[in-house]
Amino acid sequence: MSARRATVSMAAADTEMYRKEKSIQLKSSSSALYNNLSVLPLPDKQLAYFTAVHGTTVNMVSASGDGLSFSHRQLQVKEGGPAVSASIVTQAAWCVLPSRVLLVLTSQKGIQMYESDGSIMVYWHALDVMEHLPAQAVFARGIAAASGRFICVGTSSGLVLVFDIPPKGTNITVSEVLEEHHDAITDITAELGRAPDGAGDLVTADDSGTLCIWRSGEEFTLLNKIPAFGCTCSSVKLWNGVVAAGYGNGQIRLYEAATGVLRAEVNAHARWIYALDLAPLTGKLLSGAEDSFVHIWKLSKNLDTGDVEIEHCHSECVTDTQICGARFCDPEGNSFAVTGYDLGEIFRYSQV
Repeated sequence: MSARRATVSMAAADTEMYRKEKSIQLKSSSSALYNNLSVLPLPDKQLAYFTAVHGTTVNMVSASGDGLSFSHRQLQVKEGGPAVSASIVTQAAWCVLPSRVLLVLTSQKGIQMYESDGSIMVYWHALDVMEHLPAQAVFARGIAAASGRFICVGTSSGLVLVFDIPPKGTNITVSEVLEEHHDAITDITAELGRAPDGAGDLVTADDSGTLCIWRSGEEFTLLNKIPAFGCTCSSVKLWNGVVAAGYGNGQIRLYEAATGVLRAEVNAHARWIYALDLAPLTGKLLSGAEDSFVHIWKLSKNLDTGDVEIEHCHSECVTDTQICGARFCDPEGNSFAVTGYDLGEIFRYSQV
């Protein structure tokens, strides 16, 4: 580890404690999809929105801060009116831009963008199925806002579509297509903290495990390409110039965004990691996997040595549950939520 200038601390006991809160019931259970939970905190309204995908349906729940009142909405991806069969949804995530918040849905048919409460669809982008071989699956997956005006969405062919989002209205356009990946995109993340000079502010990951680090803007520029090592990267986050990537072998790897250098690797889980999340104000990292465990870690940089440090802070076992979604519910990481395959509820935990 020292050769990679990394410090990994595994605490003998949890350094932070979380307690289980009242669960949020879903209209239907969660599918076994990567990153199958999105959370939009609305502190001004003392509300939080949650979404999880089940088959052709997106389950959306609005929950009050006290956890006593809930309202439900279900969305389906359909193109061409009610006669057309619904499409399998692959992901649902909120994209927070300075001027607006959009709920983005990806599916086998295309990409839909809604107003944040799911009430109005503002944009539909159909995937070109004809370009693919009949045996190839076609879908979109991987969603992130970038540079305050773009939303990036990945596809099964490895392309990343960059959408230019106006401050209001429906005049959304594809401004660029990024063509560095050769395998299906799994996840996309934008910088959650402050990017150091020379570091990228967007990371794209694919099924082979390849990571691409970009600088976003009027034209997106590829800065680094981190090669695959034989394992899918299912989830990725970027914080203060550190790339945190979760893999199918249960590892979390930390890379330096500016150079692509591996700084740390942790055997975090016994099985496939399905979700990572990062609390931007504290550097807490959340990981959830097939092994029923959720772990909370703390990332930091030693300003004197430049070392990347990762400390284990908390473990939570969700018994007999294949975890498929895990998200912090606030920017400090004081609370988090978890979904599991075939689980008809969202579990919530708050710091004691």
